[in-house]
Amino acid sequence: MPLTRARVAVAAAFFGQALVLLSLTTRLPEFQDKWHLSDVTLSLVLLMMILLAGAGSVVAEALAKRRDSALLLRAGLLLVALAVPLISTAPSTPVFVAGVGLYGVGLGIVDASTNMQAVALEHRYGRPILPSFHGAWTLGGVVGAALTLLTADLPLPATAVLAVVPLVAAFGAFLPRDHGPTELAAQVAVPWRPIILVGIAMVLFYMVDTAVQTWGPLFLDHTFSTPERYVSLSALGYLLASGVVRIAGDSLVRRYGAVLVLRAGALLGAAALALVVFSTSWPMAVAGFSLLGAGVAVVAPLSFSAAAQIAGGEGFDPAVRQARVDAVIARFNQFNYVGALLGSVLTGLIGADSLRIGFAVPMILVLGIIPLAPAFVPRVVASVRG
Repeated sequence: MPLTRARVAVAAAFFGQALVLLSLTTRLPEFQDKWHLSDVTLSLVLLMMILLAGAGSVVAEALAKRRDSALLLRAGLLLVALAVPLISTAPSTPVFVAGVGLYGVGLGIVDASTNMQAVALEHRYGRPILPSFHGAWTLGGVVGAALTLLTADLPLPATAVLAVVPLVAAFGAFLPRDHGPTELAAQVAVPWRPIILVGIAMVLFYMVDTAVQTWGPLFLDHTFSTPERYVSLSALGYLLASGVVRIAGDSLVRRYGAVLVLRAGALLGAAALALVVFSTSWPMAVAGFSLLGAGVAVVAPLSFSAAAQIAGGEGFDPAVRQARVDAVIARFNQFNYVGALLGSVLTGLIGADSLRIGFAVPMILVLGIIPLAPAFVPRVVASVRG
């Protein structure tokens, strides 16, 4: 199968995942009002979703040793397609919560398997292409946030139509894996310790990323007299700036090196969050969220690329190498959900009285990327084991 078709299919999966996620999170103020949820209650619902997403990623890790990541990705996308109408058209709070839970499981499987597919394609291409896949995710997020902006007058049940996006993406021409002998593909030694530092940096990124996507619209809604149709601009500005930097990410890293790019981005991210925390108007807060997107844009793609490089090692049979990488990427994806817990749950709980205080947490912690940046240039040897 031509690699181009697989690359387009995986990019479409990234795009669809983000479009659905941002379409739902930018409507959180509406869901909160419809079901009369306090910020604390909403935080607990989001906690449930993130824990179930983590469980979905664990399932993906377990199955990746013997099952094709293409099959896992299709299953995850179908779960998302099933969950969206449940969330959007729920007749009661328990059905809404059940829909969010189902979405969480699908989210975890898709997060893990899209990145499995992406790193496998990067290996086939023999050059960095992870930023372009994460750029597709960003583009999907931009479209999702823009849809919320353009359809703000439509009732919530209308968002059920979004299920079509992951449903169509599920039938893409994903990259199959040559498993080789079953016993070889099952012999997956995960090199856990060497990727912990990269994983911690990814925790810090997803803490920031999830805080913006989850609480950014609510920050504009609660802190200022922001017109309801404009609350999605927090996520839209963040994603637009992130997309621009991700498009330029490959050339930036080649020219200045990953370490300098990551450190400069962390400083810009902290300054941008300070602008949000001390903002005096909603346009000022939107400007802060936008600068933040530019600062932290390349952390995630560089994290997955570094983890895959460490996991792959040298001198392995292709089937064993891919089994190792798939398992590592699925487990590495757990750092995503640790960051999401900090970003969505901790920000909401600490910011229960004022989201300014909630956003002060990632403002400080994002600086932790600075000392962790050298871990993104790993020294890979064939003997690496967890």
